[in-house]
Parts: sequence; C-alpha cells; structure tokens
Amino acid sequence: MKADPDAAPADVPAAGAARSRRFPSVTRTTARPEGSGRAITGAVSAPARQWPMLAVLAATAAGLLATAVGHPRIGCLAIGIALIAASVLRRLLPSVGMLAVRSRFTDMVTYGLLGVAITLLALVIEPKPLLDIPFLESAVRFTVR
Repeated sequence: MKADPDAAPADVPAAGAARSRRFPSVTRTTARPEGSGRAITGAVSAPARQWPMLAVLAATAAGLLATAVGHPRIGCLAIGIALIAASVLRRLLPSVGMLAVRSRFTDMVTYGLLGVAITLLALVIEPKPLLDIPFLESAVRFTVR
C-alpha cells in the first residue's frame, strides 16, 4: 500500500483544524526547559553566550581553591555569595543559558537557600566565628554527644 503524497503528516494538523495546547501522547523530540534560551544571540561564541553560568562557576571554583589552600571561611563565603548571585541573575535576566535548570521560581529558591545556608555556615566556622548563634552550641553538643 502506497502513501498518498498529498496527505498531511500525522503530527501536523490540517489547515483548518485548531491546534491543541496539550502535549502529544507520543513525543518525537525532547521538550525544551523553560529557561533554555541563550543569554546572548547565536552569533556570539558558545562560552560568551553562557556568561551567567560561567561567572557562577568561576566564583565557585575560586571558593573551592581558597578552601583547598587553607582559607575555609573565605572559600565558603565565596561559594555562598556565588549561589546568591546565581539566584539574583536567574531573577533579573530574561535568559541565563545553562544556569536555568528548573522553573525560574524553583531555581531562585534553590540557589538562594543554598547560598544563604553556606554563607551562614561560613560565618560560624571556628575558631573566632564572625556570627554568634546562641542555640548553635547546644544543638552541636546534643547531636555530637
């Protein structure tokens, strides 16, 4: 049986038919994530298009390097601030390239909470913590006993 050359393909609706907004039951490709757009147009090289992600990764790498050479407080602060910056970039920029992993709200909350948690932990690192949290000492004693 030969296919009719004038017939429309199965996945393309007829000229007068209304298109459904629902996803088809059988997909042929992968759906693009919400934030998958490029930060800069396609005429620029790939690393320049991904500058938000590269900036966050560079700051995180600097924090890891500082931690590795013996400055854990400075390193953890750099990592926490990099994650907070990622949250701010995700909120302010319309497209952030590969920095967008999930929905905008989920990315902002995830990056922000992790950044604040790491920054707070960096501020209470012993010796001579920069931030004194009253219940922290009793909580540590309770969990370590």
